[in-house]
Amino acid sequence: MKDFIFYFKVGWTHILSWDATDHIYFIIALAVVYTFLDWKKVFLLVTAFTIGHAITLYLSALDLFRLYAAWVEFAIPCTIVLTALSNLVVKQEKSLSGLLQYTLALGFGLIHGLGYANYIRMSLARDQHMIWSLFSFNLGLEAGQILVVLLVLSTKWILVSTKVISAWLIQVFVSVFILIVSFLLVIERLKDLMS
Repeated sequence: MKDFIFYFKVGWTHILSWDATDHIYFIIALAVVYTFLDWKKVFLLVTAFTIGHAITLYLSALDLFRLYAAWVEFAIPCTIVLTALSNLVVKQEKSLSGLLQYTLALGFGLIHGLGYANYIRMSLARDQHMIWSLFSFNLGLEAGQILVVLLVLSTKWILVSTKVISAWLIQVFVSVFILIVSFLLVIERLKDLMS
């Protein structure tokens, strides 16, 4: 039980720390197009992302899969740029097929999981209960992501229901902000990659 709590906290803080702003931006960009009425769909998308994240963490912990860290760090903000850009191009999330959305969330989870792979590989190197530890970590990650989604949906609901701003404008403003910040990250990490 002690290991479960430890790795749950590691997963929880992985999403909710200042070092994980790129992860938070991705979850916000993923969720901002939805409302509380779509909560099942949003949670399934977040879970698909977590499953992708878990797969690469597991393969990495077994040392079966590695990528050059600088390429992964470059790819992560690219996934955020694509997500934020799709929020601006597609006015209604229902325009994209559900299967495509889940596939993208899963694929982007694979990429984001690689970003944390080196840490988890070292952390689990001597762990006798790797599956249980990874499960605990991903459960903490999922709980943190759901908290972010609930905050996004709650804030959007309050702003729309009080007629402060329309749902579409929230989607645009948040997506543009995330697009700019993540694009700057792409440029910064591209420079690191080239040096």
